[in-house]
Amino acid sequence: MLDHNSYFGRMAIGRIFHGAIRVGERVALVKRDGTITANTVTKIMKYQGLARVEANEASAGDIILITGIEGVSVGETLACIDNPKALPAVKIDEPTISMNFACNTSPFAGKDGGVFLTSRHIRERLEHEAMVNVGIKVEEVDQGERFKVSGRGELHLEILIETMRREGYELEVSRPQVILKKMGEEVLEPVEVVIIEVDSVYQGAVMQALGERKAQMKDLKDTSSGGIRMEFIITSRALIGFRSEFLLTTRGSGVMCQNFLEYQTYKGDMPVRQRGVQVSMGDGKVVAFALWSLQERGEMFVEPGDMAYEGMIVGMNNKGVDITVNPQKEKKLTNMRSSTRDIAIQLVPARKINLEFALVFIDDDELVEVTPLNIRLRKMQLKGIDRKRTDRKYRADTEQQ
Repeated sequence: MLDHNSYFGRMAIGRIFHGAIRVGERVALVKRDGTITANTVTKIMKYQGLARVEANEASAGDIILITGIEGVSVGETLACIDNPKALPAVKIDEPTISMNFACNTSPFAGKDGGVFLTSRHIRERLEHEAMVNVGIKVEEVDQGERFKVSGRGELHLEILIETMRREGYELEVSRPQVILKKMGEEVLEPVEVVIIEVDSVYQGAVMQALGERKAQMKDLKDTSSGGIRMEFIITSRALIGFRSEFLLTTRGSGVMCQNFLEYQTYKGDMPVRQRGVQVSMGDGKVVAFALWSLQERGEMFVEPGDMAYEGMIVGMNNKGVDITVNPQKEKKLTNMRSSTRDIAIQLVPARKINLEFALVFIDDDELVEVTPLNIRLRKMQLKGIDRKRTDRKYRADTEQQ
């Protein structure tokens, strides 16, 4: 593996298979393409528990950290300078999912405890991650205003986003998209092997859920523990959002493992979100009186007292279309008396939004706002008039085609 330090630079982490190594010794770096370069070991560190301790030498069986090796990457071999021989290379799966990262542009930017707010901060953090995490690739988009981050599945990117959030970064991320390839006129998409082990009572539910996602079963057998082990071939696109559904279906008792297989022909359309969203039309504090009428339309994401801004998604709409609502609407007070007392407002508890749900739920025209204190859903275009103008242009272009 790799690590990085601003003082020592790139650091290699690995286990010694044969022989010994000392500080100041010349070693050969055998790269994947067969080229060999000579380097000098400047520092050796061993592990004691989770702590790193400096050492002058290390021998076979030790897991160590070495500095001074320029251009080292995962899967390459450090060998004796006199007789360099490479160990079998480690296969590194290529990225299959990409997302766009950008600095937070909502009206609440900088108000949720964030320390690192600008594109420069996000660029430096992502570049550091790409140095030590070989499964991550970072590309600049829109002249450095946004960054296309590619990784091995949505869980891989979720871990990166959650880590950045806890470190004090504020950012907004787009919906996960699979990385497609073109071979002539044919479009290819990544396909993965999924191995699932569940209790026999959940076998039918899991097979039905994967069948709806166009998965192909390759193997099914009993396990020694009395469960069922199933092997499926399924596209990476169909796996987006399946992990949370799988945990709910199996009551948290299922085990799932996925590995990249190959690129295959595009499998066609997959099931999409059937429900629309309720979008706030104004800024201010959410009021219980307004939520009382809005909750009849669908599940809410905010509670009384929460702050909302124009363009922020405050709930679902069961009818399948997006609507603009006013969650800040208060009850009008008059001096007229009523013969019956007011009906008590009873609210259904709002859904607590976590990162996993947010990334799966959003559509192509929506973003997830991630801050150290909150995770919010929003439209890319906050102003309602801008969204209407974009919709009209899209319809006009569609009719012309």
